[in-house]
Amino acid sequence: MSFGADIDGKWTAQVQGRNGTRTQTLMLKASGNTLTGSIQEGQGGSVEISNGTIDGDNISFSVVREFRQNKITQEYKGVVSGGELKLTESGGRRGPVDVTYKKE
Repeated sequence: MSFGADIDGKWTAQVQGRNGTRTQTLMLKASGNTLTGSIQEGQGGSVEISNGTIDGDNISFSVVREFRQNKITQEYKGVVSGGELKLTESGGRRGPVDVTYKKE
């Protein structure tokens, strides 16, 4: 059973940052068990996701960001249910963060 139709498209979330709330946008596309796409925060550029997988309702992917010439890998894992995508982000400069995205 494929969930590609449920995950494909644009997802947005309001994320609390150091300078207040910002919009985080995910663009996702499934092909079999492989998930591809990008993530964008606020006015910053988008970053391609890597190692994206889908297993039933469960998804996971990585994002490699560069801060002051240091590469940081953030891991995202979560569950898609209807029009919501609940992800836990870990590996960033802060501890694990739970974020709920809504499909647009």
